[in-house]
Amino acid sequence: MHRECGRQELLKVYIVILNWNGWNDTIACLESVFRLNYLDFRVVVFDNGSQDGSFEQIVRWANGQILAEPVNPELFDLTSPPFPKPIPHIELTGEQAVSGAASHKAPLVLIRSDANLGYAGGNNVGLRYALSDPDCEFFWLLNNDTVVDPEALSALVTKALTDRRIGAVASICYFADAPSTVQAWAGVRVNLWMGSARSTTKPRRDQWFHALYGASLLVARVAVGDTGLLDEGFFLYWEETEFCIRLSKKGWRLAAAPASRILHRVNGSTGGNSVVLDRYFTASGLRIIHLHSPMPQIAMSLFLARRFTVRLLRFRFSNCKSVWAGIQDYLQMLPIVPKTS
Repeated sequence: MHRECGRQELLKVYIVILNWNGWNDTIACLESVFRLNYLDFRVVVFDNGSQDGSFEQIVRWANGQILAEPVNPELFDLTSPPFPKPIPHIELTGEQAVSGAASHKAPLVLIRSDANLGYAGGNNVGLRYALSDPDCEFFWLLNNDTVVDPEALSALVTKALTDRRIGAVASICYFADAPSTVQAWAGVRVNLWMGSARSTTKPRRDQWFHALYGASLLVARVAVGDTGLLDEGFFLYWEETEFCIRLSKKGWRLAAAPASRILHRVNGSTGGNSVVLDRYFTASGLRIIHLHSPMPQIAMSLFLARRFTVRLLRFRFSNCKSVWAGIQDYLQMLPIVPKTS
């Protein structure tokens, strides 16, 4: 095992942040990340084929040429005053990133992709980059539309060290526009008959979780080596849930870190377009049912019947077309889960 339980040593963490047409959110997130009180971390930002000049703007921020906008006046101290610039960084293509991390020492790694690889595909580039560094012990998958408390990463690692069986740990997620209100208390319960998941806003025992809320997810390197990377058959939605189910099937525990606090902008990454998102949610819901439901054909029928019925009763015919498009997307993808290499 890579670590001894309970030791408060600093273990190297790679923080992987995915950006897609959201550089304003990303640089606010980065301002908070570089204020973490954890000493041994590197940040990898993967720009997922953005069309809004995100990569150039993030470079400008790192050079001290632009400032991050406050997320909420109540969160001013998490992102201000500006972290000292310039921040040493390297710029890589996706192909260069896969070739290795150990030779680069900059605290910030910026990776550019010409294509949108989806949530799983984009994060996997960052994970593969981190895996090439033998000193990396944990990966922190962090949404770009979050800001983090300075203690957030320390609390995640501390929790992970309490039990060598813990494969992943999640933060407590609060609304960025209502910082005292819990959005998700780390974990979710999954219904693989209906393709639905329910998060909780109240403290729960770790054993309650079927999966963890993916806005802030710390994963142990050994767990990734045992389970594999995120499944790139999911373009958007359900990726972290499916990954957590695989972890559990391999015997890894899922845990919450109550002292790890992040603030999340709802739909900050996607914009909340229901017609577009219906397509992704349908394809991903079918895929997770196919992979993990005890009776997938029956569960898929229930899942689709519910989705079509709700939209027809509300006269949302364009959404019905999106559900149908999601079915076609699912049928084109084989249920193959990528490994670490």
